[in-house]
Amino acid sequence: MKPHGFSKTLKWIYFKATGYSYTNMGRLFLRLFVGVMLLQFGVRQIHNFDFFKHVFPEVLGMSSHATLIVMICIEIVCSSFIMFGFLTRLMIIPPFVSMILAEYQLLQHYVNEPAYLLDWQQLGYVPILFMGIYFFLLLVGPGKISVDYFLSLHIIHTENKSEGELEEV
Repeated sequence: MKPHGFSKTLKWIYFKATGYSYTNMGRLFLRLFVGVMLLQFGVRQIHNFDFFKHVFPEVLGMSSHATLIVMICIEIVCSSFIMFGFLTRLMIIPPFVSMILAEYQLLQHYVNEPAYLLDWQQLGYVPILFMGIYFFLLLVGPGKISVDYFLSLHIIHTENKSEGELEEV
């Protein structure tokens, strides 16, 4: 009797570990993680604004001071919206573009080696990591634990439509 019970327990553990998908919790975690990570850049730049306004790179024809202010706004506002899951796909676009520009700046001005020789410890990988997470969230959406999902439910219910018409957010 014991081997049968043990076998049943192993099957149950295997099914729970591999059969269930926690996609909405995973999306929430990823949104919170990437939001906090970008938010801390913005807070650090606000805290050291006097230093950064002189050393921040000039991008897209803006002065370093203006570029810093735009980046702080992107980092604070977009991070907050992404963490709450509000207008998520729209709020991913500015930080995604800023990471493209940051990667370009790093490869053009701060890294003396070709991109294919970059070491994992060099700064060039940070924007790429952010871009990968943003691209994933852009594809899969914020999930059901988000303001976007609850607003979608509210809109559907006020228009007397069924939830079946709402594809996964």
